[in-house]
Amino acid sequence: MLRTNEQILSSLRNMRLRSALVLSLVSMPLGAVAQSTSSPPFELSGGFAYLTNSFNGVPGARQALPGWETAAAFPPWHNLRFKVDVSEFSGSNLGAKQRPYSILGGGQYEWSLHRERLFAQALFGETSLNRYWGPNGTPGGTASFTVLLGGGLDTRVSRHFAIRVEGNVEHTNFALVESVAVPAPYQIPGLPRFSGRISTGVVWTPRLGSSTDTAREPNQSSSQPASSEVTFESTNSFGHYHLFGVTWWSYLHVAGVEYDRHSWGRFLGARMDYVAEILPVVILEQPSKTDVWGNPQTTQYTAVPGLGVSPLGMRLLWREGKTWKPYYLIKTGMIGFTQKALSNYASYEDFTLQQSVGIQFQISDRWDLRTGASDFHFSNAFLVPSNPGIDEMAYSAGLTYHIRLDHLHF
Repeated sequence: MLRTNEQILSSLRNMRLRSALVLSLVSMPLGAVAQSTSSPPFELSGGFAYLTNSFNGVPGARQALPGWETAAAFPPWHNLRFKVDVSEFSGSNLGAKQRPYSILGGGQYEWSLHRERLFAQALFGETSLNRYWGPNGTPGGTASFTVLLGGGLDTRVSRHFAIRVEGNVEHTNFALVESVAVPAPYQIPGLPRFSGRISTGVVWTPRLGSSTDTAREPNQSSSQPASSEVTFESTNSFGHYHLFGVTWWSYLHVAGVEYDRHSWGRFLGARMDYVAEILPVVILEQPSKTDVWGNPQTTQYTAVPGLGVSPLGMRLLWREGKTWKPYYLIKTGMIGFTQKALSNYASYEDFTLQQSVGIQFQISDRWDLRTGASDFHFSNAFLVPSNPGIDEMAYSAGLTYHIRLDHLHF
């Protein structure tokens, strides 16, 4: 079944709508409500979960899917935590097995009320699904960008444990495909995009907060102003490998500014920093003509300019204050181009995930030289049928300026 022009335009409009939604979620303010009690440094949770509908659950044939869910939340900054959530569900509906598996990440904002802790969350990531999940085993897409919005309640039962009840709304964009050989997607009436996710389980923390801790912590934090850095950086790819991406025929060159702020204490002997980045200079060298998977159909290349932003990130910095300091950092966000990236059939906007290791060398009291090796991945998470994706092996260098926010209060 071939897609009509109207269906293609509808897919593009939906892609832009979801991209705007995700960008607004990851860019939301980091401190809107005051916290009433201190927060535990880490949270590990797990338990039983239910999806309220299967992925082929059309009206009249809806079936809930049982499963499990586990999550890790990092130390908070102004009530906001970075959170990673992993879940899996299984079941059958309309003669087809359903086995979705999701990896999501985002923010969890929390506040306390007596013995209870309330939280709201906005997570996004990707869900994978078995190939023959459609009615009567019809083949369908196997990956979808996923948004999870909701929250929950933790009730403390001991110093280190609490019972968690959680409710969320999950959005995916799975579609059936014409065949395995021709994976062009199409929709049937009533195919669900939204479902509820309900879960309950146990939360373990090294320490749960109390009102006594609250009285002490403001004075402690205000007497130690946060240490911050601004890095003027450049990253350039020199090769590729297949990890999350399909193609490896394009090369990426970026330059911009990264902000690092000491926000979460220490982990594994390293200082934990919040990281944000903006890339006003983005140049993608890609083949002038490609197939749907990004494979070149010409030897000519074209330079495509763009813009990138990564509002969510974390850095581990060892040997703080020494002459040389190893680091590891991870950043996520979006990148946009003036024409479709990696393939003439793909998208203008893509999601990014960067990981980097390297060393900062002190050159003065205020300045460091930073060098590192990076993995720069970007793809559109199957918001359109063509999603080549790419994993760029890259080298990076930058000048880091040290500042102290003595006159600001966070």
